[in-house]
Amino acid sequence: MAGKGNTVSRVYEIVAPYAKELGLDIWDIRFVKEGTDWYLRIFIDKDGGVSIDDCVDLTHAITKPLDEADPISQSYLLEVSSPGVERELITGAHFEKYIGARVMMRLIRPIEKVRDFNGVLKAYDDGNITVELPDGNELTVSKKEASYVKLDDFDINDFLKN
Repeated sequence: MAGKGNTVSRVYEIVAPYAKELGLDIWDIRFVKEGTDWYLRIFIDKDGGVSIDDCVDLTHAITKPLDEADPISQSYLLEVSSPGVERELITGAHFEKYIGARVMMRLIRPIEKVRDFNGVLKAYDDGNITVELPDGNELTVSKKEASYVKLDDFDINDFLKN
């Protein structure tokens, strides 16, 4: 989970039982400052996809417990949403779940002047990500070397057919 470790961990402990009760999985929790405002972002997932009602239901379920536990000292805005179709893969479980899926990956440092790669996620082993590139070659990098790895659900051919 991204964000501030202790705050995120404490929020997870409070929120996870409510999410489970609603049949939801916590995908990620982020506590971030943007401009002068702090945001607590809780990303949820479930088989078959997340609806707006799922977001509303979890928001209603956790507002009072978060207020009572008061794990965050400053004021913040609460956002509950789906991680989206181009969701960022963060945990080992995320990577394992999506082996065989198309991904896009940005590296912190370029390899031969290239930082952005796309292809099929072939493996995730002990923090190493292997992606089969469009030319058939495989690229293996440490997760620490990647700025992000996201599902690549965009296909231009889907739009060209219309």
